[in-house]
Amino acid sequence: MYPGMHPGDKVAYQMAASGETVTYAELEYRSNQVAHGFRSLGLQPGDGIALLLENNVRYLQICWGAQRSGLYFTPISIFFQAAEVSYILGNSDASVLITTSAHAAALSQIPAAMKVFVIDEQPDITSPAWNSWDAFIAEFPGTPIADQCEGAEMIYSSGTTGQPKGVRFPLQRSPLGTVSQLYRTRVAMHQVNEQTRYLSTAPMYHSAPLRYNLMVTRQGGTAVIMEKFEAEQALQLIEAHQITHSQWVPTMFVRLLKLPAAVRQQYDVSSLKYAIHAAAPCPIAIKQAMIDWWGPVLYEYYSGTEANGSTAINSQEWLTHKGSVGRAIHGELRILDDEGRELPAGKSGGVYFANGSDFSYYKDPEKTAAARSVQGWTTLGDIGYVDEEGYLYLQDRKSFMIISGGVNIYPQEVENLLVTHPAVMDVAVIGVPNEEFGEEVKAVVQLTAGHEASAGLADALIAFCREHISHVKCPRSVDFVAELPRHPTGKLYKRKLREQYWAGHQTAII
Repeated sequence: MYPGMHPGDKVAYQMAASGETVTYAELEYRSNQVAHGFRSLGLQPGDGIALLLENNVRYLQICWGAQRSGLYFTPISIFFQAAEVSYILGNSDASVLITTSAHAAALSQIPAAMKVFVIDEQPDITSPAWNSWDAFIAEFPGTPIADQCEGAEMIYSSGTTGQPKGVRFPLQRSPLGTVSQLYRTRVAMHQVNEQTRYLSTAPMYHSAPLRYNLMVTRQGGTAVIMEKFEAEQALQLIEAHQITHSQWVPTMFVRLLKLPAAVRQQYDVSSLKYAIHAAAPCPIAIKQAMIDWWGPVLYEYYSGTEANGSTAINSQEWLTHKGSVGRAIHGELRILDDEGRELPAGKSGGVYFANGSDFSYYKDPEKTAAARSVQGWTTLGDIGYVDEEGYLYLQDRKSFMIISGGVNIYPQEVENLLVTHPAVMDVAVIGVPNEEFGEEVKAVVQLTAGHEASAGLADALIAFCREHISHVKCPRSVDFVAELPRHPTGKLYKRKLREQYWAGHQTAII
């Protein structure tokens, strides 16, 4: 179960806009070259590389090269700023970075020993430490390395303390073809096989798109990879390629539904068997509209980068359990109160999984321990309840994480930055309603003496954020208050703050 096992002339994947195709023979050859290249750099099983790339024809070649040479490979968002990129590169222990020269500004703070390759056809290499990827790889054979073994993705999940958390799974130098029980469960649940024609709609630096593209190519299917999501183009691709499987976030559903009816009805989507969605809770009305349009082909799951447990629900189940994210398919659901006591069906508490996959946050035993109950069960920090039939309903997030358009945004990082601005005495960052994205980021600011609230100051604070962190994390609006609601102990009553914005709206997390 790796590229070399599938018919060589079959298309493994195709880039949607450019039309570039890669057959299984080409993927096998290129990924073997990559593996040889990594070994020539001294990388051994358990070492790490990183990718700072847009969706690109070489992305899966590099990932498969790392996968078959027993390495950790860390995808990094192209929207991250220099400090964020530098932190992940240093924390992950990656020694090689593959990127493009377009990201030069984000590489101003990288570790001095980092080996940097650029994949541009004619890269504008301004640093002697940068190397041409194509020229480097061309030197190596397309035959397998002698010590092939399974590697793993190492993806960063943002944390409430402001720094991302690297989710790292132990490597056992397993022979190629060794996969986890969760992998086998997903393959069976979504019937991923050599007949699969998969539409990949999202950036591959996110965990789900990366993992599903690797799954499809491991199983011998064909992926069509969008360089960037565009609603009507996605419908065109479904019809043109007779797509059977696809993956979405609710924001994409919103954009699809906002297309004129004549446009939506123009395309034949009857080939779809599995429209898989996750990453953010889908509003009931949106999901109902999608089922009405596409039929009962929507399959939702709840999980995380940590893969500690998972639930799933198909369309038929959802229609009788609206708002649920399904029953456990990996691990066993447990609902606990604040004292760690298990709660019965119908009672809300922290959502935990027992007997799922073990994981750790790399170099952060405190965060790893905080994600575990006294019983050893693990949580992603969500609150919900399970009904009598075992269906999970999410209700809130302990960390007040914001999910905007399928992107996880943790307020503490933004708050820690804004409070350093001279005009800011105190700040709370919250998610407020947004019809398209589900939630958007708002900063509620208490000013220091001598500063007056104004539209100009609000714009300045937003610009300040955009200079330092990924733009998707930055507030889209700023409100000013005389004083934030805090307990004398310093605890911020963020729920009270959020309520005034969510009054009259459907809750953001159901």
